[in-house]
Amino acid sequence: MSSPIRASSTAVDPLTFPRRRAHPHRCVFAFLAMLPVCACVFAAEPPDESPQSVAAADERTAAYLQLTTVAQRHPRFNSPYAGANSLGAFGRTEETTDITAYLGLRLWRGAEAWVNPEVDQGFGFDRTVGAAGFPSGEAYKVGANAPYVRVPRLFVRQTIPLGGDAVAVDATANQLRGATSANNLTLTVGKFSVVDVFDTNRYAHDPRGDFLNWSVIDAGPFDYAADAWGFTYGASAELAIGDWTTRLGYFQLSRQPNGKIVAADFSQSSSVAEIERRQQWLGRPGKIKLLAFVNRASMGRYADAVSLASANGVTPDIALVRRKASRGGVSLNIEQEVADHLGLFVRASGNDGGKEAYEFTEINRSVSTGLSFGGDRWHRPDDVFGVAAVVNALSRPARAYFAAGGLGILIGDGRLNYGSEQIVETYYAWHVNRFVIISADYQHIDRPAYNRDRGPVSVYTLRLHLQN
Repeated sequence: MSSPIRASSTAVDPLTFPRRRAHPHRCVFAFLAMLPVCACVFAAEPPDESPQSVAAADERTAAYLQLTTVAQRHPRFNSPYAGANSLGAFGRTEETTDITAYLGLRLWRGAEAWVNPEVDQGFGFDRTVGAAGFPSGEAYKVGANAPYVRVPRLFVRQTIPLGGDAVAVDATANQLRGATSANNLTLTVGKFSVVDVFDTNRYAHDPRGDFLNWSVIDAGPFDYAADAWGFTYGASAELAIGDWTTRLGYFQLSRQPNGKIVAADFSQSSSVAEIERRQQWLGRPGKIKLLAFVNRASMGRYADAVSLASANGVTPDIALVRRKASRGGVSLNIEQEVADHLGLFVRASGNDGGKEAYEFTEINRSVSTGLSFGGDRWHRPDDVFGVAAVVNALSRPARAYFAAGGLGILIGDGRLNYGSEQIVETYYAWHVNRFVIISADYQHIDRPAYNRDRGPVSVYTLRLHLQN
């Protein structure tokens, strides 16, 4: 999943890793990696927020740094059997760490370029498999014991004023300080995450700051274009007029489902459209978003894979029946302030359940909801407490495929006693100061990978986030 390109938080990318035992040196790396960030953070001068600074000229350059370490553990749980893509039942502890630099440059009036070099290290549980709603948005489908460098984002954004009241644009990671008009057109081109622009939600979208479960921070059936880390090449256009914003995007899919993207190639692509309506409910702000997407690529139908396997007396393999096809879906996304320091979010989404998941996860229907409480109620104004619940479901063709032993991107227990996957997540984010946030998170996953025979699973998480 991934950090929003216009926010200091990140919405995460997906992941898959080779099995291996936990290594103590990873914790040493995480500790050492914090030192340069701490030095930058605590040596930084507080920003000038005087009226003179707010009215200053457009910001020309910017540099930010963040570090996030997530440690997760689940104890033993019931598991009479397991498959190649099962969550290990004997208890496990995993850790991920990432350090990201956000480097921005003003190109000309209204245009800015950003690059986000990043150092990653660590793994999700069992190569990031075993639950359709995977419990860590900071875990990718690629992992390593030793730190490695990548560049998840390299993009240019052009904002064109179209009239209306002047609006200040705050300085933050992947956004230079400046000003525009209330009505505007924003164009983004390059390498970034689809969910930097689409399906965003104020209360549930940032695994570095709020919830962690994949199906809480994003709409599970939204099979958005992404490489193994959650990023891709593409372009988006956002037209804001009054209380409405319309977004359109065109992005590159990987050559094979859940594959890596090493260069721009739009022979397989994804188109996304979203309409947003900003509103006031009892005098309090909120947003309603309706999203639709269509992926065009070589993909398999579950029924074809099951039929071929039955005719040959073997386990179904979706890769054997892939051919050019389209697969789409829709999502309703609501965020609403309901009281002082209290926000509500709801997502309801679905997709074409006859064909395989291509990039994200095996979820065909999903409903999630939750509340976010600001700490003002207990005299901790920067702290946040959140609670969420989500129900994920598979289509009938998908159930038949996995019951016959088929494997997907994230799930495949070798057999399936189907039941909807049900998840409850809660977290508390303690803002130690403006630079350091420590969070505790708990998730209860009932019927992991839709299997009544396995689980439930409890996942305990400690997250450290440093930012300047």
